Amino acid sequence: MELETGTLVQGLVLIFALALAFLAYNFPARVLAPLRARGRSSAQAKRHFIQGAQLLAQARSAPSKKDSLSLARSSLNQADQALTLDPKDAAAHILKALGLQLLGQLPQALASLDNALSPPALKSLAKSERADALFKRAEIRLKMEPKSRHRAELAMADLLAGITMKELENSRVFCMLGDCYLRKEMVDEAKKAFENALRLEPSSEEAKAGLASIS
Repeated sequence: MELETGTLVQGLVLIFALALAFLAYNFPARVLAPLRARGRSSAQAKRHFIQGAQLLAQARSAPSKKDSLSLARSSLNQADQALTLDPKDAAAHILKALGLQLLGQLPQALASLDNALSPPALKSLAKSERADALFKRAEIRLKMEPKSRHRAELAMADLLAGITMKELENSRVFCMLGDCYLRKEMVDEAKKAFENALRLEPSSEEAKAGLASIS
């Protein structure tokens, strides 16, 4: 029985391969051309993304603000070109968000992260990448309106989602979460968050300051 099944599988594989060869040989060029173009577009999008990521790294380490902003704009241009070719690529949306954040355009950066964390782009993110994007979105939410309880609630949801995924385990995350709790006057939860931050990084001045503000 196993031999017959193996022979059948081999036969099906051979038939499938021959069918593909037949289709590739006989399909009109107008049918195959879009498929080839799609493959080329994806490769071009990746090249734009890589170049944009390199420019963003240079922007962050640039010696002057003028150079930093110029490089950030160039990075943003590469991200836009990548998205024109592949609008479902979450990584390009995140790259765009980081460039916009560096340029101080926080509402637009938030919109780009929303795109990255929504279907269909979301499917292209690994679990750790999704958690990092959630953290970045929470950070931008809090910077946009530092005293907004609503923003704090949305940021808290992002941070808790990342923590639940077991991908956000660092002092900075728990300090930010503690700040969100304080804005919502949830003192006990804030204290626990800052204590978790100190557990992960005993020397964290931010966590110590957070606890001091409660007591």
